Amino acid sequence: MTPFTERVLEVIRSIPEGKVMTYGQIARQAGSPRAARQVVRILHAMSKKHKLPWHRVLNIRGEIAIQDDEGAQLQQFLLVSEGIRVSDELTVSLAEYQVQSEAD
Repeated sequence: MTPFTERVLEVIRSIPEGKVMTYGQIARQAGSPRAARQVVRILHAMSKKHKLPWHRVLNIRGEIAIQDDEGAQLQQFLLVSEGIRVSDELTVSLAEYQVQSEAD
């Protein structure tokens, strides 16, 4: 596992319940600001194995980015179960729920 991948896993694990982060935000905190797509690949490949809170990760607009309806509905359900409001358009208010850090 690369050092970047290890840092990405650490950042994702650190997202508290009831909060979200974006793919780009995770990439920045892991030390590679332009690697948002790599974060997507890491989440896809390693979420189950590492028991990551994958549902707390959204795109830059606060949208659920999963394309299939079943996956998007599962992510919405998990977010709502943590007290996060999800709009009918499957978006979350980043102003309200995004983790804020010095790196951002």
